[in-house]
Amino acid sequence: MTISTTPGIITCKAAVVRKSGEPLQVEEIQVDPPKSSEVRIKMLCASMCHTDILCCNGLPVPLFPRIPGHEGVGVIESVGENVENLKAGDTVMPLYLGECGGCLNCSSGRTNLCHKYPLSFTGVQSDGTSRMSIGGERIFHHFSCSTWSEYIVIEANYAVKVDSRVSLPHASFLCCGFTTGFGSTWREVSIQKGSSVAVIGLGAVGLGAVKGAQVLGASKIIGIDINDMKHEKAKAFGITDFINPKLSDKSVSALIQEATGGLGVDYVFECTGVPALLNEAIEGSKVGLGTVVFIGAGLEKSGELNYIPLLCGRTIVGSIYGGVRPQTDLPQIVEKCVNKEIDLDQLITHEITLEQINKGFEYMKQPDGIKVVIKF
Repeated sequence: MTISTTPGIITCKAAVVRKSGEPLQVEEIQVDPPKSSEVRIKMLCASMCHTDILCCNGLPVPLFPRIPGHEGVGVIESVGENVENLKAGDTVMPLYLGECGGCLNCSSGRTNLCHKYPLSFTGVQSDGTSRMSIGGERIFHHFSCSTWSEYIVIEANYAVKVDSRVSLPHASFLCCGFTTGFGSTWREVSIQKGSSVAVIGLGAVGLGAVKGAQVLGASKIIGIDINDMKHEKAKAFGITDFINPKLSDKSVSALIQEATGGLGVDYVFECTGVPALLNEAIEGSKVGLGTVVFIGAGLEKSGELNYIPLLCGRTIVGSIYGGVRPQTDLPQIVEKCVNKEIDLDQLITHEITLEQINKGFEYMKQPDGIKVVIKF
């Protein structure tokens, strides 16, 4: 492969969503060269996440036309001015969070939400413009990424070098789903050895939370999903118990309490974003001691929380990317993958080409669907 050193506009293919809820169209787009502090990346591999479904339905902000995708891996094709730590030819993961290391939040060490390189919902770069277009028509980015395009431009701080020992699909999964769940168990809360844990929703995020709880020594890990096909997969990641709420007329919280002698669990990780399950997660945790981590995002942006269970000493924590800091924490998760402490092969259930992107959404809905890999 030839790496360009004199960047110009590149014409390539991308999956574009033009209206909320409509099928995506693979179209030819133009990708501008990188501006100062930016890099242009030739995508090698991407994957599909449920957050991309939200993007295609206009959530959290209805910006169209748009190119979805926020998980992927690629090689830097060209760099703009003032890029210091990356160069053409580097293989990188484009992320939707950055880490400056110096702002109030980064300096605190307590959060991954950087002030200088924030999670962006504007659909454009920091200068207010897009790097993607179709015949002069502006195309919005998805967060800072839009990985469902053969080429993308991203602020250099949002790109993290890929350890060559990690496969491309595995690196792609670490851009969001699995890392979000895994990181939340030690960055958002600190699971103690012997703790009891419940994980609601056993997709990639939920399986990440399961694995994180196992690594940290939780003695009881209850996996909850309405799909029985997730049982064996979740067992491989570390669950000790499995509950399918569809097989009972009891509530999810009642089933958790039943499995814990009426006490509930120390930690509940809610990974679905379904409003009705938020209260179930709260009431499934221990009175006075329970902590609930909200990780999932759904098609509804709000839900009603019952006040009394919260007054009874429970704690709620919200999480973006599991609290993982891209430069500081992500390498630790990568190292666990390299050392085979984490096996991400089991997440892969389907592979598609970019032209099959709408088929990918069908695969995500299948009972065995977890991660769909897009190969360029």
